This record gives sequence, structure tokens and C-alpha cells, in this order.
Amino acid sequence: MNIRTRLTLLFLLLVGSILLLFSLAIYLLYNQFREVDFYERLREQAKATVRVREDAGDVARTDLPVMVDERITIYTPDNQVAFTVGPGPLVRIPPSRLEKIRAGREFKFRENKHETLALNYHSKSGPMLVVVTTAYDRYGFNHLMRLRQILIFGWLASLLAVGVAGWLFASDALRPVSEIIEQVNTISGTNIHRRLQVSRQRDELAELARTFNAMLNRLEEAFVTQRSFVSHASHELRTPLAIMRGNIDVALMQPRNTQYYRQTLDEVLYQVQRMIDLANGLLDLARANTDAANLSFRPTRIDEVLWQARSNILSKKPEYSIDILFDFDDEALAEQDDDLTVPAEEALLRTALQNLMENGCKYSVDHNVTVRISFIANAVQVAFIDNGYGIPPEDLPHLFEPFYRSSHTTNVAPGHGIGLALTNRIVALHHGQLMIDSTLGVGTTVTVQLPVQATTPALTAG
Repeated sequence: MNIRTRLTLLFLLLVGSILLLFSLAIYLLYNQFREVDFYERLREQAKATVRVREDAGDVARTDLPVMVDERITIYTPDNQVAFTVGPGPLVRIPPSRLEKIRAGREFKFRENKHETLALNYHSKSGPMLVVVTTAYDRYGFNHLMRLRQILIFGWLASLLAVGVAGWLFASDALRPVSEIIEQVNTISGTNIHRRLQVSRQRDELAELARTFNAMLNRLEEAFVTQRSFVSHASHELRTPLAIMRGNIDVALMQPRNTQYYRQTLDEVLYQVQRMIDLANGLLDLARANTDAANLSFRPTRIDEVLWQARSNILSKKPEYSIDILFDFDDEALAEQDDDLTVPAEEALLRTALQNLMENGCKYSVDHNVTVRISFIANAVQVAFIDNGYGIPPEDLPHLFEPFYRSSHTTNVAPGHGIGLALTNRIVALHHGQLMIDSTLGVGTTVTVQLPVQATTPALTAG
């Protein structure tokens, strides 16, 4: 059952129930009014009959208006029938009830279609009489039956009108949904730039459309990034493969000496190492792009990770120089020892810090980078300072894009443009901040701020 039909049925059920209760209330109230009015007429008829009989005798009774199947019976103080008149059924009242009536109580009851009223009456001669009036309220019941028919047919006609109105109302209310469905069905990977448009801008469906558009923005960004990533990755992988194939083809064209083969193998080995580095970088980037909930965060000493990263780099590049400095003395370090502990996935954090160290050495004129550790509010700050070539201002917004390399440093050192993108993602996973300040010809300072363990307790569970 679709929403339009369900809304129509719910609307029909709700309004139909209200109309039914309203009709029943009218019917019951009118029936109550008819009953009260008829008993009042019986009372007046009984009193008028007794007064006329006392004044004019039995013969004057024929001049009074008579109700349908009316019978009036008068009981004397000794419970004998003193007078009865009319075609209606004779109602016998037990002596015990007659005594209660004389005491001031009225009795009303209905038997079949006839209604009876019994009351006391003080006659002019003194004795207390009991007058019993029975009649059939033909006109009242006819009116009640006619009202019942009107209410039933009116209720059925109202249900039909309400059903049509509910269907139109549901159709109008769900029209934006139909518009959204039609527009969503036209969006695919080839036109993911399209956005939803709704005719009403101030209701919940418009808010839904805006939320969906925001999701499309994120999907488009991810789609474009993925497409660019695949394109750049393919290019980066194809280049060393083409170089290796070219060297091998040339080497196989004719017999070569040992020295030539050695040079060729060295070049192939270098390109293989570049591919290995690229593959490792891609794997690290894919791992860094996973959900933080899938990673194991544990308390980690930031200074220990820095020393490990420094050792890894110097073992491969002994010509590099890395200085790690603390912006406080040994006594302050002992007091703030816990402030150096951050919730981290140690392997990823080491990769990020190692990338920043290696970049600082790679693009520094003297291959030296200075790492300064300091404390700020609820965070530890690590600054990587080099005296290299600097980065042009127009390149700064693109540094965190995968495979992007500044034209100013392309010829300075080899690379794939993955390191900063990977580092930025790892820092973001650790709820930190990565900031770059660079001046051409002077150098670059990359600052990493990571929250200490006390500020993010939820991440300590591994």
C-alpha cells in the first residue's frame, strides 16, 4: 500500500469516525428530547383529563385532544380503578407501587412501543388520586426514524466526499515527493552535478531535498576525487613501467657488456623501488581513509614516535639531519610528562610524522629539519621547520590533494604527491590540525596539533 492510499484511508477513518460520533450524539440527544417532551405531554394530558372530569364529568373527555393509542386510568385511594378511557392497553399498577406514587414519586416506563407515566394528583374533593397515562408517540418516532435515515445517508455521502478530498489532499501533499523521485531517477554518475529542486521551499520535504543535495555534494566530491585518484595513480604506475620496459627492450636488442646490463638493472631496480614506494603510499592512504571506528587508538608518547621516525629516516638516508627540540627544560618535561601522551594509532601516526620529517629534509637546501615540541591548551604541538625553497601561495590550497605536486619543487626531488595528503588524513583521524606556513626562498614550517589523552577519552579504547 503506497503512502497516498494509506493517508487517504487514515484521513477517511479519522473524519468518518468523527462524523459517526457526531451523528450518534445528535440522534441520542434528539431521542432524549423526544422522550422528555412526550412524558411532559403525558403529564399535561393526565392533569387536564382529571381537571375536566372533575369540572364537567366523563362526557367532557371527548373534547380533549387525544394522542395515538392513548389510555388514561385513575386509581382511587383504595387502589380501585375509578375511571379509564382510551383505546390503548390498560396498564395495571401493583398496590405497592401505587403507594409510592402517592408518596410523591413518578414512574416512567416503556413497554413495546407504548410509554407510560404514573403520577399522583390532589383532587378538589380531597382524596389523593393516581393517574396513569399510556400512549404511543407516533409523530416523535416517525421524526426519529426520519432523522436516523438522514444521518445515515448523510454520513455515507460525507464518507464519499471525505474520501475524494483525502485523495486530493494526499496527492497534493505528496506531489513534492513525486517530483523528488522523478529527479532522483535521472541522476547518475554521468550527471552527478544535478541537484534536486522542489516547488515548496519552507516545508519538511524541502529540508529533505536540501539534505539530499548536501549528500550529493559529498558524493560528487568523493566521485571526482576517486576518478582523479585513479587517473593519477594509473599515470604514476605507468611511468616507471614504461621506463623499465624501454630499458629492457634496448638491452635485448643486441648483446651488451656486463657494465651495461648492470646499469640497466640498477635503473630497473630504482623504478621497482619507486613502484613499491607508490604502492605502499597508496595502501597507507587507503588505510587512512577508513572509518576511525575500525582503528585501534591507544595512549602513545609523541616524543617516542618522533625518535622512531627519525631513526627510520636516518637508517635509509644518513645524509639527512634531524634535530628534535623541546620548548621547555628537563624539569618542566618531568612535570608535564603525561601531556606528551596522545590517543593514537601508532603506526599511522609514525607514518605521518615520518613523512613530514622526510619532506623537510628532502626540500631543504642542507637536508636539515628541526622538530620542535611544545604544549598548548589541551594539546601537544609539533612544528617541522626547514630552510628550503618554500611553497608558492597559489599552491598552498592544493597541497593536501592526492598526487598534487608544486611546480616549484617538481625538479628538486622525486615524489608522487601522496605524502601530504596521507599525513593530513591521518592527522584528521586523530582529531588534530595540520597547518602550513611557507615563504619562498626562506623555508616552510608545518605544524601539527594533536589533542592530549584527557580531552578525548572515547578514543583510548582499542
